[in-house]
Formats: sequence, structure tokens, C-alpha cells
Amino acid sequence: MSSGLVEVSDVRRDGATPRIVLDTNVCLDLFVFRDPAVALLRQALASGTVIGMTSDVCRSEWERVLAYPALRLDATARATLLAEYDTLMRIVEARVLDFALPRCADPDDQKFLELAAMCGAQWLLSRDDALLKLGRRTKREGWFEIMTPGEWVASRASH
Repeated sequence: MSSGLVEVSDVRRDGATPRIVLDTNVCLDLFVFRDPAVALLRQALASGTVIGMTSDVCRSEWERVLAYPALRLDATARATLLAEYDTLMRIVEARVLDFALPRCADPDDQKFLELAAMCGAQWLLSRDDALLKLGRRTKREGWFEIMTPGEWVASRASH
């Protein structure tokens, strides 16, 4: 599985390495399509500048998506991509939140909001309009920012 399980007590944002959540489409760009537009994200994950976070539910979705016929990935390629994902992402154990998150218009994307909140992520990266629309609220509440991968890369390049 993943390189580490994050305990609830490990969920913090007190100067620790920032955590980031990637929705499945961002993972496709990063791992399958090797989109050069997210090369900085790949470098940040590999170097430990940011910690990629996932959950059992999100990882299961990733594994299921890798088997989609449209991707034309054989068993070896799927196993390699899943191993790479597991190397760069850490699984957080599910826990009950002590606050109410907004409901995503796409119920399939709610898991990414919940994951970002559970692990104390600073960012949730997505290209999904339903998630991006909630970004203003999650940022205003001080939870996490929701942005596109391009916005994240641009914000990091300016640092």
C-alpha cells in the first residue's frame, strides 16, 4: 500500500510540511499522461516539499480508474502506476470531522473534500467545476484552498 499511515494526532498545520490532496483527474495528469504542466507538482511530491494525501476510498477509485479501457493500460502498466502513486501518497485514516463541510454538487467528489479536511491539507487540486466552486468557502473558513493544478503550479513558481 502506501508509504505511511497518518494518525489523527498527526493532523496538523503548525509549520509542518504542507499536505495536498489530488483528485483523480489530477492524478491522471500527473501519473498517466505525465503532463509537463504539473512537473513542478511531481517534483514537490518526490522531494517531500509537499505531502500527497489519500484515503482508502480515493486510492480504490484510482485503482479502478487505471483499469478503464480508454486508458489502454495493461496489467504491468497499472501495477507500475499504482506503485508510483503509493510511493508519493500517504493514506490518512478516516475520522469524524467536528465541523460540517459544504456539500459538493457532484457526490462522487465529496470524498476529496472530506479527505482534505481529515488530513489538514493546505490544498485540494482539481479541475472539476463542482469542487472549484467550493474553493471560496473552504478558504474563507480557513480549512484549505481548492485550486486547479495550473493555479497551484503558478503560485509555487512565484515562491
